[in-house]
Amino acid sequence: MTSLPKLSFCAAAALLVSACAGGSAGSSGQVRTPAASTPAAGGGFRAPQIMRNAGLESVIGQRAASLSRRFGDARIDLSEGDARKLQYVSDRCVLDIYLYPLQANADPVATHVEARERQGGADTDRAGCIADVERAATVR
Repeated sequence: MTSLPKLSFCAAAALLVSACAGGSAGSSGQVRTPAASTPAAGGGFRAPQIMRNAGLESVIGQRAASLSRRFGDARIDLSEGDARKLQYVSDRCVLDIYLYPLQANADPVATHVEARERQGGADTDRAGCIADVERAATVR
């Protein structure tokens, strides 16, 4: 008996597991996931790290409703526990905005932003992508 079917099954299983891992792959192929507001040891709340990069001030700290008014309907809107991911697109880029509560039982707000080129997926300037997505929303 040949080991080819076993090898194919193992390769397929590895792909399935990596697809379920989530996150976004950067140009280096590494998977990045933002810091989550997961329970700390003992079950308490752990506040997320807030991205403080220049040019993101108009997004960081905003609630989902405010982002939707600004950018329109998200292409992807995912929730898991108290975390949420909104994805917006322009002709040039893809913008992922991650929202987490800043304190226990609070509404989630944008704490982290990722941006990548639509063609090829290379990282791109976050502030520039925000402006592109906003322009695209006003054209619609």
